[in-house]
Amino acid sequence: MAMLRRLGAAAVIACAALATLPTPASADEIPIITGKQWTQSTEPLKKAYLVGIANILQVEAAYHAEHAPPDSESLLPRISKGMTGETLDSVRDRLDRWYAANPDRLNRPVIETIWFEMVLPKLQAKK
Repeated sequence: MAMLRRLGAAAVIACAALATLPTPASADEIPIITGKQWTQSTEPLKKAYLVGIANILQVEAAYHAEHAPPDSESLLPRISKGMTGETLDSVRDRLDRWYAANPDRLNRPVIETIWFEMVLPKLQAKK
């Protein structure tokens, strides 16, 4: 619980720091990482991307720690259940294998591949 509070405080500080930037990035300026960029990236860059996703999920969990929305209104419980047993390395390896097996789908966003190829199959298996 103390760790979640620290994450929440860190998120507030980070948001405050970002708010002071003179030119905020618009959604149009933030690229969606696809299989093309994924397959051209080094292992450290791939891991950094996955750590970024994990950090966003941790900040979201910390933000909602006291008053979590119902499971039907949040992706967190579904992602958590769907990624049970996965590690950064296992996710990276699975993404590498998926894009290698589907070279005609390199335009598919990595986050979409994580959702449809990793999270949803585990959720459907648990039903």
